[in-house]
Parts: sequence; structure tokens; C-alpha cells
Amino acid sequence: MSKNFDVVVIGGGPGGYVAAIRAAQLGFSVACIDEWKNAKGGAAPGGTCTNVGCIPSKALLQSSEHYEHAGHGFAEHGIEVKDLTLNVKKMVARKDTVVKQNNDGILYLLKKNKVTFFHGRGSFAKAGAGGYEIKVAGAAEETVAAKHVIVATGSTPRVLPGADFDEKMILSNTGALAMTEVPKRLGLIGAGVIGLEMGSVWRRLGSEVTVLEALPVFLGAVDEQVAKEAQKQFVKQGLAINLGVKIGAITTGKNDVTVNYVDDKGAAQKAVFDKLIVSIGRIPNTVGLNAEAVGLKLDERGFIAVDGDCKTSLANVWAVGDVVRGPMLAHKAEEEGVAVAERIAGQHGHVNFNTIPSVIYTSPEIASVGKTEQQLKAENIAYKAGTFPFLANGRARALGDTTGFVKFLADAKTDEILGVHIIGPQASELISEAVVAMEFRASSEDIARICHAHPTLSEALKEAALAVDGRALNF
Repeated sequence: MSKNFDVVVIGGGPGGYVAAIRAAQLGFSVACIDEWKNAKGGAAPGGTCTNVGCIPSKALLQSSEHYEHAGHGFAEHGIEVKDLTLNVKKMVARKDTVVKQNNDGILYLLKKNKVTFFHGRGSFAKAGAGGYEIKVAGAAEETVAAKHVIVATGSTPRVLPGADFDEKMILSNTGALAMTEVPKRLGLIGAGVIGLEMGSVWRRLGSEVTVLEALPVFLGAVDEQVAKEAQKQFVKQGLAINLGVKIGAITTGKNDVTVNYVDDKGAAQKAVFDKLIVSIGRIPNTVGLNAEAVGLKLDERGFIAVDGDCKTSLANVWAVGDVVRGPMLAHKAEEEGVAVAERIAGQHGHVNFNTIPSVIYTSPEIASVGKTEQQLKAENIAYKAGTFPFLANGRARALGDTTGFVKFLADAKTDEILGVHIIGPQASELISEAVVAMEFRASSEDIARICHAHPTLSEALKEAALAVDGRALNF
């Protein structure tokens, strides 16, 4: 006998659990199905983000930043640290504790909002006149039914042909977050967000990090001026960045991994690493969903085909997050999850893709929202640009981190903000001011005329906005 609900959500990541909670708040009976397990086999909702992505990576980034500051940064503040030691196992254990706290927090929120949680793998069983039956393969197999289904099954790491993940020598983000010893030689295939964040963690802890990137440019999706500054800073920190490479054979030995590749000049090269992280993107997690049982349409890349409202090819079946088009970002999934729940309730759920921020949590941090300068040029949009360096910001000097700058891009005629790009201290927090401004279609003049507290890093946004018209005050 099936258990009947108004809404069933398949997947308990950021898009899934948020959609389930919002649907319950709107008065629906809701079930959420998620298969993630912790080390003891218990439920671990939160998806990739909570378990092997956003949350654990930030925990390790914070720990490694403390270690680097203690070893290299405290002295100029008059703080002398002698006999500094590193306990990687304890660092990783703290990361695991942070993850579990988030898992438990999600379970608490689901229970508080009266969402029925099922621990297991959800897949379509069949469609009927009143909705859909979903099979839950957990400790015991059972079936649930609902009129509305929200698919939020996320994504998985893309495998490099000939280099399957064993999570011991060839690592995905999962293995990269679980190392309990610092590898002397660490290789990174892919200079994307995940690769650079993981490279930053282990470089701070003592690894010699080599990056092998197929693209001829560094961080091609980032504003070009920001990307060039980022590359300069990462090289200065010690990352060996190789662009335009073609990866060849990868062989695993007992204690090392050998990567053969052709460099950007066409010369054959060979690199030997103690560990190799492969970070070449992610693919939608639709395998095992049994989409064919109900005729759910996938596109040529395996994503679930949806319209602008996240409706799939089937009536009352929705999909959100990494499994559909758009950026693979946890906060984008959350926004879609809320919007879908509200649309099911007959409301007008809203997601503005033009104001979804993107952040890389390296040092320096990189954050952006809206158009890049190269995009504006390609689209023949007349614009004005203004930049302001953190070198001229009093709070940045006091912090001891004056790396980078803030960049504003505004419409040449209307002065409406078209994009904001930040590289520097606390960029991940500063970008939110730009997101709010763009959501309300503010002009750079609006930001320039807002009183910002002094001394703060946010003053750099004000100065960059002033610089759009050549009126920066502090530089």
C-alpha cells in the first residue's frame, strides 16, 4: 500500500530539502526522499553541498587559512608562534563534525515543518491517473505516491576517461576532502572552482600543487581583468598553473600517479604526483531515476528538460538544481526549490538568473554577479567601468590583506549596474550588496551616494561606483 502525499521531493540537497520545507509551509503534505549516508550508515541529507562540497570545503579552507596565518602572517602583528605543528586528522575530524551538524540541522528542520523523511534512493515506479508512484529503496523497499513530484537529485563528478576515481590516488571532491595526510606533490586536472579551492587548502598545508588546465585561458568564465589578477596571485602563492594542456595517459603506481600530457607549445610532458585530484566539471545525477518508466524527457547531456518555471515534460513533475539547466550552485537550487513550491500553490515563484552571485573561496576570494566586461563587449552593450583597489582601503590595510579590487560595470546611458566583480578579502560577503542593488535595478550613482561605515571593506564598493564617473575620493 502506497503512502500518499501532495508533494514528493526526490533528493535532499539544497534544492530538495528547501523545496520540501517551503511546500509544507504552504500547507501541503510532503515527503522528502534522500539516500546520502554518513559513516555509520545513518541519514545524511544535504546533498553534495553539505556532505562533500560547499560545507566541508569551507571548513577545511578555514582551518588551512588559520594554519597559514599562524605560520606566515601572525609575526607582523607581533604574535610569535613557536614549534607550530599540524594535525591533519584532527582538522578533517572537525570538518566531519561541521558536516554532521548540518545534516542533523536539516533533519530537524524537516521534522519541525512536518515533512516526512524517507532514507533511501527514490525512483519513478509508474504514472497513474492521480499522480505518480515513487519507489524508495532503503533498508526496506516501500512506495509513496503524490500528485506533484519535484526532482532534485543533483550532480556527480565528471570522470576523465582512463582515470576512474578510486578516491585513494585519483580523487574527486569526495576524496580530496578526506585526505588525512598532506601529499608532497599534488596534481590538479581542471582549474575550476572545486579544483582551485582544494588546491588552496593543500597548498597552505604544505603541498606542491600543479594545475593542468585544458583551456588556453585561466578562469574563462570570470571577468578577464579579475582572472588575470587571480592567476598572478595564485602563481605568487606557489601554484604551478599550466594552461592549454592535452591530457594523455594516466597511470597509477603503488604510491604515485603519473600524468602524461602535451603542453601549450606542443611538447610532451610527464608529471608524477602523490595524489591527483580530477575536477573537470559535474554531470546531472539522473542515472537510476528510472525516468523512462514515466516518459520523463532528458536532453542530450542528461539534464532533465524544463521550461523557465522548472516544469518538465510531464504534468505536475518539476525539477530543480544541478539536474536542470543553469549554474550548478547551491543557492540557485534553493531559489528554484522555493519558487517551484510556490508555483504548485498557485503563487508566482520568482528566480532572477541575472542576479545569482558566484563565489570562489580561494585566497583572495573571487565573487561576481551580472555581466563580465567581455560579455558586454560581445553583446555590443555600451558600458562604463570603474575599479578601486583594496590597496587604498583603510580596513584592508588594517587587516593586512590589500590584494585585489572591486570593479563596477554600468550602462553607458542609464548608469544601471550591469555587473560587479570583486577579488580580494571577504569578497563572498561584499558581493551581496551588489546583488541587492541589481535586484532593485540600481545605478552606480545609487551605490556611490549610500553612506558606508568607515573603515569597512564595503567602502571599496562605494569608491568603485564613484570611479565609474571618474570620481573616486580615496585614490
